[in-house]
Amino acid sequence: MKVYVLNGVNLGRLGTRQTDIYGVTTYEALAEMCAGAGKELGLDVEVRQTDSEAELVGWLHQAADERAPVVLNPAAWSHYSIAVRDACAMLNAPLIEVHLSNIHAREEFRHHSVVSAVASGVICGLGVDGYRLALLHLAQR
Repeated sequence: MKVYVLNGVNLGRLGTRQTDIYGVTTYEALAEMCAGAGKELGLDVEVRQTDSEAELVGWLHQAADERAPVVLNPAAWSHYSIAVRDACAMLNAPLIEVHLSNIHAREEFRHHSVVSAVASGVICGLGVDGYRLALLHLAQR
């Protein structure tokens, strides 16, 4: 089964950006971990990251057209991007929203995600392990 692991704005800076919040795992290590976990679970995982909202929306459209499940860390777009939320609503396979940090324990503006209402499930606050759990869930479906 093809699964897209899509990452939004600033996630390419993992390992150097606010390590007290996001940890020391680099984006490259995260991508390798997702691909490896996917292989172990029998999934064909494609990992992507963009700082362009339009590109992310295009990838979500592609996943919808392919009827492929998505693990999505929309990052800051979680909190205000109706465009990302609407693209997620078009998906016809499971969508698991993932956040490295616990968004509910951070600044108030981060407490709400517009994406969560259209997600099959939400994992937050477990660091990079959240991605592995999302992939495990998809493999078991």
